[in-house]
Amino acid sequence: MAERREQTALDEVLTRIGQVVMLHHAGDREEARSRLLDLWTEIGEDGDPLHRCTLAHYLADTQDDPADELAWDLRALTAARELPDGDPRGVPGFFPSLHLNLAADYVKLGRTEAARTQLDQARTAADALADDGYGEGVRAAIGRLELRLAEGGSGGGGSWGPPRQRPS
Repeated sequence: MAERREQTALDEVLTRIGQVVMLHHAGDREEARSRLLDLWTEIGEDGDPLHRCTLAHYLADTQDDPADELAWDLRALTAARELPDGDPRGVPGFFPSLHLNLAADYVKLGRTEAARTQLDQARTAADALADDGYGEGVRAAIGRLELRLAEGGSGGGGSWGPPRQRPS
């Protein structure tokens, strides 16, 4: 019974995160950032790793400064790595996207070698992805960013960017 209550509480936090993400996708970036930061404060630096990963992942999307976006994406990756391998909420299929997001951040910051390193990790981790729409989207984004780097491209975002999806 206690385990079921704990799982319900975990699901409620992910639901709340999802609601704020919908607000962001509807165009209210500032309000979404504010609400996600409130949730981050509520959960705390030592909160559930899945919650921290998910929050940091979406907080990165709400940042105006590429360095801040990088900081949140690094927090997301760190939290994802804290999930035990046996945890049924584990996110091995999410690592390609996390590394791809970091590669994109480094491109925006003009840090090409760091971008290539993260892109290599994304490509390697992509083996864990299913052959579904999400997996195909991440693989395609990896390819677009590889092409852009091969062409010497850098700078702001673009259609090559990774899809964002909440880990399940």
